[in-house]
This record gives sequence, C-alpha cells and structure tokens, in this order.
Amino acid sequence: MVALRPYRPDDLEALYEICLVTGDAGNDASPLHNDRKVIGHLYSAPYGVLEPEQVILAEDEQGVAGYIVGTFDSDGFAARLEREWWPALRQHYAGVPASELTETDRQRIGAIVEPSFNPPGIVARYPAHIHMNLLPRLRGQRVGSALLERWIILARAAGVRGIHLGANAKNTGSIAFWTRSGFEPLQSNDRTVWFGMDLGD
Repeated sequence: MVALRPYRPDDLEALYEICLVTGDAGNDASPLHNDRKVIGHLYSAPYGVLEPEQVILAEDEQGVAGYIVGTFDSDGFAARLEREWWPALRQHYAGVPASELTETDRQRIGAIVEPSFNPPGIVARYPAHIHMNLLPRLRGQRVGSALLERWIILARAAGVRGIHLGANAKNTGSIAFWTRSGFEPLQSNDRTVWFGMDLGD
C-alpha cells in the first residue's frame, strides 16, 4: 500500500537518497559519486528546506520511496537559492580536496558554484517547475501519476498558470511518462528535453 503525504523535516535524508539512486537517467548514480549528497543539493533537498509545502512524498511499508518537489515561482526560487542555499554549499566545497571527488561530483559542484537557469522563454510561460523521482519498487503502479495530480491541484489553487520541467534526454521512460501525462515537448538538446503544461485560467 502506497500513501501520499506532506513533507516533514525528518524526510530530508530520504530526498537526498532517492535523488542519488535515481540520478543517472532514472538509474542508480551512486557509482558516479563519492559525495552522496551533491546531486540532492541541486535537485531535491532545497525544495524540502525552502518550500516544503510544495513537496509531496510517496511512502510504502518500507519507507519513503518517491517524491515530487517543485516551486510555483521558478525565478523567485532561483533568487532565494542564491540568498539562502548556495552560499553555504560553495563555502563547504571550497574546502573539499578535488582528489576526494569524482568527475561527476566536480560537475555537480560546478553547477552549485555557477548555477544554470531554465530557458527564460519557458519560465515566462510556465513559471512553476517540478522534479519527480520514484524508486524502482514504486514504478508501474500509477504512483507518479498520483503525485503529479496532487501537485497540480496545489498549483491550480495557488493560481499557477503553467508548469515546466527538464527530463534527461537519455531517460526514455521519463520522457514517455511526461508526454502521456499531458506535458508538451517544447525544446531539446543532447542533455535535456524541456516540457510544459498550461494550467489555463
């Protein structure tokens, strides 16, 4: 039995772990990292810390096994990351010897030092964005659809006019899911397929 529930502060480690073990185009990214938290610093943890009301978890009898995180205001969230999230991480990683890190660790740290921004034209039309990850044991049970439906309800209630996301171009399962779920492919490159969903008036 899978239950959907709001985020609690003691769920932070689950956000980090799930992000890591699904972080290689849906597969386990642990072999790519010595630092088990660096990917979560980018894609999961800041939402739990800074905007916990926009985090929904999927939990079964073994524990938390999936999440959807996001923000209703991508530009505002990026500004808040710059004020409240990135500075401490930049200071931390400035003191970590490069020899202790993998190449993938260093790439992720580079994105902390110099964050990239989602395409401005997409953000303007679809100001909210989301990330969703499920452990393999929850896949194929419509848990992702249930998480997305719950998040859309929250977004509509907040007056959000559109949602976007970036899917790993190698993750064919993810791309198929978002297409099935009503998201429109907007643009793509070798790394990312960008999707948008108009929530209407």
